[in-house]
Amino acid sequence: MAERIENRLRDLGTFIRDRRRDARLSLRHLSELAGISNPYLSQIERGLRKPSADILQQLARALHVSAETLYVRAGILDPRDGEPNLEQEILRDTTLNERQKQALLEVYRSFQRERAPHAPAEPGTG
Repeated sequence: MAERIENRLRDLGTFIRDRRRDARLSLRHLSELAGISNPYLSQIERGLRKPSADILQQLARALHVSAETLYVRAGILDPRDGEPNLEQEILRDTTLNERQKQALLEVYRSFQRERAPHAPAEPGTG
């Protein structure tokens, strides 16, 4: 059980670090955007700390990813069955270069932000 938690924290930290690098943000800049300390963010990225839901939400906002994505990676939420994670699929696509991936992600995220005020409060309620 402890090994599973450690693996999940490492996976979460790697995911956050990869998104930070994809966004071309320094550790210091992301920590400022998220409102958390630089050393704490470093520990999260290395899988040494389990951030709270509030911290994950702050990081998600700063990285322009859904908080749900980070909650699932942290083990706070269970993944939705059958619903693909488009961001992960774009990043995994070997036919695209990094610039193309970032362009697609920016467009996708802008559509999500545009839709956010009209989205239902909870999945499946609207």
